[in-house]
Amino acid sequence: MSHTPWKSARSYVLASVMTVASVGAILPLPALAQAPATAVRGLPDFTELVEQVGPSVVNIRTSEKVAARGGASGMDEDMLEFFRRFGVPIPNMPQRPQRPQQQQPEEEQPRGVGSGFILTQDGYVMTNAHVVEGASEVIVTLTDKREFKAKIIGSDKRTDVAVVKIEATGLPAVKVGDVNRLKVGEWVMAIGSPFGLENTVTAGIVSAKQRDTGEYIPFIQTDVAINPGNSGGPLINMRGEVVGINSQIYSRSGGFMGISFAIPMDEAIRVSDQLRTTGKVTRGRIGVQIGAVTKDVAESIGLGKAQGALVSAVEAGSPAEKAGIEPGDVITRYEGKAIDKFGDLPRMVGNTKPGTKSAITVFRRGSQRDLSITIAEVEPDEKTAAASAPAEEKTPKASAAAQQLGLAVAELTEAQKKELKVKGGVRVVSAEGAAARAGLREGDVLLAVANTEVSGLKSFEAALAKADKAKPINLLVRRGEWAQYVLIRPTR
Repeated sequence: MSHTPWKSARSYVLASVMTVASVGAILPLPALAQAPATAVRGLPDFTELVEQVGPSVVNIRTSEKVAARGGASGMDEDMLEFFRRFGVPIPNMPQRPQRPQQQQPEEEQPRGVGSGFILTQDGYVMTNAHVVEGASEVIVTLTDKREFKAKIIGSDKRTDVAVVKIEATGLPAVKVGDVNRLKVGEWVMAIGSPFGLENTVTAGIVSAKQRDTGEYIPFIQTDVAINPGNSGGPLINMRGEVVGINSQIYSRSGGFMGISFAIPMDEAIRVSDQLRTTGKVTRGRIGVQIGAVTKDVAESIGLGKAQGALVSAVEAGSPAEKAGIEPGDVITRYEGKAIDKFGDLPRMVGNTKPGTKSAITVFRRGSQRDLSITIAEVEPDEKTAAASAPAEEKTPKASAAAQQLGLAVAELTEAQKKELKVKGGVRVVSAEGAAARAGLREGDVLLAVANTEVSGLKSFEAALAKADKAKPINLLVRRGEWAQYVLIRPTR
């Protein structure tokens, strides 16, 4: 027998009442009086929040200058693109008489619609960088239908934050909330212009915090309905405070699928302050390539817990090299703060003013080391140093211990050490069996075995002889400019 949802809910309530009635028939009256009451919570009412914050939310329209173009058939370029995209043959149309080539005038074409919110009473508005990127004109529309041509003060692609300015005063500015007080499961609300529908209100809960999506910042994840046009609008808590900027969605269809991401306001304010002061964002860097520390690697090197940032490469002449950081080090703390995930380090360093002397802790071959490092500035369009392969090696060496791992190794020449910028190590000439299964290959350089630094063949053999063959052996492997730990399990 089928039941409607209302009937099912009603049946549940009746059953609950009957249960309480049954208990009342057995328990004495004083016992009932002492029974704890269950708090009944209703759904939140967002009407007051909308009235409070709504006037601070703006609609943003952008346009860009493009040259008027027509195809060879005389059709508009957009129409030609339609035929090309859907595989429709371009119809044979009468050719227009050829005219002398002349420069086509530029014209303003609508580029997109987004959202934003008023940051200060004197006209600073915050939005997403991708909303205003490439725009030649930005129009801000308030809820009272007043329109202003805005000036782009600055934008930062890395955090997707932008600040624009309109010439107005006495505007209703938002209240900025404390992101640290935000809790998973808490109700939040968004106001924006999805699909150009101005002042649209949607609501949901905080699904997760500190969500790492590979971007520079840790996002707030919600299930608030966010769609194209919501970008740049505020995420608002139940106190009427803005806690985030709606920025991204996870979607396979292009529309909302229950997962939305917002930029935390503490990060956004830090960026906006710099944009308003200098028009750009300055970030710190130390010159390392990093990766995650896996559970197996953490246990094998004695770190225990899988945490920190594993240094894969150190840039020549960088602050990291000058401070003594080496490939294979695990950076565990920065300025006294623990690094739980490797993505925490770029954010911490990036938020440090260039020129600052900072304390950094690394885990190297079984022990912690405290180092001092001077933070450099991130240069625009920074490039990663290219990897260089070591030169061909001569006579291979394969002892019984190395053969058990499937390895044949050889000494590094002084030229190779200089080229790779290493003090020692041995080069893999061939890798078979357990070594090959672990991912080792010819040309790799082994810098350490079982937490013991390798200076050459003798120290390699000594370290290998002392290693516990009953457990996986960790090797610090250099491949080109990159270093990583590899676990190798000896064959029996």
